[in-house]
Amino acid sequence: MDKTVDALEPLLGHLLDERYRIDAVIAHGGMATVYTATDTRLDRIVAVKVMRRALAEDPEFVARFNREARASARLSTPEVVAIHDQGRDRETGLAYLVMEHVKGINVRQLLQERGALTPSRAVALLEPVLRALGAAHDAGLVHRDVKPENVLLADDGRVKVADFGLARAVETSNLTQTTGLLIGTVAYLAPEQVTTGSADARTDVYAAGVLLWELLTGTPPYSGDSPLSVAYRHVNDDVPPPSTAVEGIPPTLDDLVVRATRRDPAARPVDGNAFLAELRAVKADLPPVDDEPVVRRSAGQPTLVVPLPAATPAPATVPRARKRRRKGLIATAIVLVLALVALGGGYYLGSYRYTTAPGVLGLEKAAATKQLTGAGFVVALAPDKFSEAIKAGLVLTQDPAPAGRLRKDGTITLTVSKGADRRRVPTLAGSNLDQATVALRAVGLVVGTLTKEFSNDVTAGAVLRSDPVAGVALKPGTTVQLVLSRGAEPLPIPDVRGAQKAAATATLTKAGFVVTTETVFSDTVAAGLVLDQSPSKGTAVRGSTVSLTVSKGPDLVAVPKVTGKHVDDATSLLAAAGLKANVNRPFPGGPGRVLQQNPGDGSKVKRGSTVTLFVF
Repeated sequence: MDKTVDALEPLLGHLLDERYRIDAVIAHGGMATVYTATDTRLDRIVAVKVMRRALAEDPEFVARFNREARASARLSTPEVVAIHDQGRDRETGLAYLVMEHVKGINVRQLLQERGALTPSRAVALLEPVLRALGAAHDAGLVHRDVKPENVLLADDGRVKVADFGLARAVETSNLTQTTGLLIGTVAYLAPEQVTTGSADARTDVYAAGVLLWELLTGTPPYSGDSPLSVAYRHVNDDVPPPSTAVEGIPPTLDDLVVRATRRDPAARPVDGNAFLAELRAVKADLPPVDDEPVVRRSAGQPTLVVPLPAATPAPATVPRARKRRRKGLIATAIVLVLALVALGGGYYLGSYRYTTAPGVLGLEKAAATKQLTGAGFVVALAPDKFSEAIKAGLVLTQDPAPAGRLRKDGTITLTVSKGADRRRVPTLAGSNLDQATVALRAVGLVVGTLTKEFSNDVTAGAVLRSDPVAGVALKPGTTVQLVLSRGAEPLPIPDVRGAQKAAATATLTKAGFVVTTETVFSDTVAAGLVLDQSPSKGTAVRGSTVSLTVSKGPDLVAVPKVTGKHVDDATSLLAAAGLKANVNRPFPGGPGRVLQQNPGDGSKVKRGSTVTLFVF
């Protein structure tokens, strides 16, 4: 690879991670630079966003960046710029994100070139943006940085939203923590982002509302000498209707912009889908894009120019008779009467009988029902649905949508949120892997990583425990890690023969065994020492029993006193004590009495020893 690089753009020509050849700069930003690059492995053009070095050196940012990239890559809607890859270049250490290359311009460039858009064109452009945000909100993702630069207009007419999740990754970096940097472009920050740093689906709705304001007027609603002064306006001022800056904006569109940019998040549409439903209702009252009047600028001020009808040529002068004039007047009167009748009938069949649906999205079911029935509508309930963004018990969708057209006594169908779909981890301990897999699948969860540990209590192959543990609520499709038993752990058996009983017992207990002992006499091993053990070598499972035989030393008995006794009695006494008699008769024929014994009485001798008796 040619290692020659531009001094101002050192990555140009660089082969990022030995795969992506950096070709040209698309744009510079505060956190990253975007390049066009060639994926040398798949031979295709891609866009590569390379993070600033300060961010790449922050491990917390890199970890969050990787997680957010993986989460964004799961968004499979055509209005979101596809994520192909992410990583960290081994040569430079820079974190990068590989995205679908969208050939075209962004909305910022469009506004700079053309100025404000007509209402129909602005609505048509915002619609795919809200579809992208709605898909993200359904998946539990928040963009956090909706702005014209992140809305791309492809040459083939597609509209795509970029940079999902990047702002959240930057939030955790040391760079933002040490500088107090506000995440998101300040002109589009919701008040809660400025005051508390919090963000949810309604934060994106606010930014999209500001974007719509700018599409209609050509500039954001607030400007100032510094970003801090603009942020102050978002916190303390209500965004005015765009019609205060540009004439000709329909009141319904004016109201929608104001509602989307309320300072109180609870007063906005609850998410991108709710905003989209209200936008579509407003769109129905707008002229088609091709037929819409254009907005032109004169002396820096927008002026609505309405195409004028062509002048009607004056009719030729024809002499008329008075009778014909009278007939003409009668015909005209008839036409006027018929027109009034038709107008009245049309009003009854049209405007009189129809109205627009109130918006009850985000209200409690009971409150929404009360509001709609109080306005004369019939309320129907569709089956409840899960929602990551809307709390349980609140209205998730309504049909017709807010501001939608229906009869004054018509039916509005409400779908109430069941809250986030969560599945509880079942009790899996003791089951085998097949049973655990079936149990997890039954509740919508998936077996994840498998590890094994020894266990004396659980048979080999059975589940020891799960992570998360039983009872924890998880999103459908979440993986659950399982720890399986390897059975009892085999341990080496220490040889403690010849050791003192106490030391031998301590050694075996520490090694994981249960110890039993018995004591026996031994003529060869001193008392208190281990004479033998069973088993004495090899391995055994933890908790197994090792039996010790401990020496009591020699078996000693006390020699009884037999002097003065008849030799037969003395022999019997010695036998009873476990001793033998050796009779010595130096003078045969005597009375048979024991005159002397050796050893003497009271002596300690081994059982079975011989005592010599001197008998006279």
